[in-house]
Amino acid sequence: MAADPRFKLLTFTGSGGVGWMLKSKAGKKKVVLELGGNAAAIVHSDADVDYAAERCVLGGFSYAGQSCISVQRIYVHRSIESEFAHQIIERAAALRVGDPLQESTDVGPMISAEAAKRAESWVQEAQQGGARVLVGGDRAGAVLAPTVITGTKPEMRVSCEEVFAPIVVVEPYDNFSDAIAAVNRSTYGLQAGIFTYDSRNIYEACETLEVGAVIVNDAPTFRMDQMPYGGTKDSGARREGLLRIAGNDGAKAHCF
Repeated sequence: MAADPRFKLLTFTGSGGVGWMLKSKAGKKKVVLELGGNAAAIVHSDADVDYAAERCVLGGFSYAGQSCISVQRIYVHRSIESEFAHQIIERAAALRVGDPLQESTDVGPMISAEAAKRAESWVQEAQQGGARVLVGGDRAGAVLAPTVITGTKPEMRVSCEEVFAPIVVVEPYDNFSDAIAAVNRSTYGLQAGIFTYDSRNIYEACETLEVGAVIVNDAPTFRMDQMPYGGTKDSGARREGLLRIAGNDGAKAHCF
């Protein structure tokens, strides 16, 4: 069907393996791919720490982390690292985990016990490599407790691959350009969030982050139907939404 010449646009949301395979079969037609990511947030020294922690917890643990723009990596300026870590640990530990049919539940199960086991194994792998679990890490069937990890290395799967689970990695940085480089080190590039009131940093992020969209003073776990949506690198190709229809597929990141 992907090769059929009777339609002019193929759009696909799903895994990279399937998406790029379909693109290879699409021939001359336009292709829009939305393939996932490991979204990052940068929390700079001038950020509102309480607000940033609140939004990163919401973005990292809602839907049990099973969203392609779920917060997975958080880079925090070293001057506020301790305060931010305290805030995010306290908030993650307070989340109620369990039956999604109960209104009091904040974090429900993952899609399957196998998916939860896979995520748990990535956490254990990171620990064996020297990372520390600050909170969470426990699993009961398909339910994985909200987990915060630090001391990771860029090549660890909890950092460089799409974890698709209620797991976030928190690491410090010294200069804003270091944080930009850390975000761009990923093979994915769907969305990123930055928390700062410095317009110079905002412009730098919008110009240099290799992602489809930069969300300013909010977590990357944000989208609306009327905004262009899509990524770069392994996260896909072109944009969904109104600007794609208008012909602007966004060579650089859109900022919101």
